[in-house]
Amino acid sequence: MRRLVKRPVSKAADEVRTVDYHALARFRYELRRFLAFSETAARKEKLTPQQHQALLSIKGFSHDKPVSVGDLAKLLLIRHHTAVELIDRMTKLGLIARAADPDDRRRILVRLTAKGERRLRKLSRIHFEELSASGEALMDMLQHFRQSGHG
Repeated sequence: MRRLVKRPVSKAADEVRTVDYHALARFRYELRRFLAFSETAARKEKLTPQQHQALLSIKGFSHDKPVSVGDLAKLLLIRHHTAVELIDRMTKLGLIARAADPDDRRRILVRLTAKGERRLRKLSRIHFEELSASGEALMDMLQHFRQSGHG
């Protein structure tokens, strides 16, 4: 059997050949479309997109342990002082409550109030409906990435 000699190819040239730009662009478009939907849905419910994200992060990541101000800052990819300001506004709106951590009084924990729970539940139902409608396209793209060796 004859052995094929592989010619040296620059790494950049090899990467250009293997990247599916159309798939990446389409995936990015679908993500952006969903985020635009989400932002519009939050505003219709008189919340900022960041407030909606905060409610979802607090609820979604507090099942093991309560979420602290620092945790929320990390989850939302914002600075600590920005998280404090966000929590102040949301507390005034009655969406969340805060309390000192019983194990470390310097650490502040946040939780949803009943009002915050109701607002998040309503938005989450709307989001699940949208994901049901558009989720197939996202799943197809992810499958494409997995099959092409990029996932």
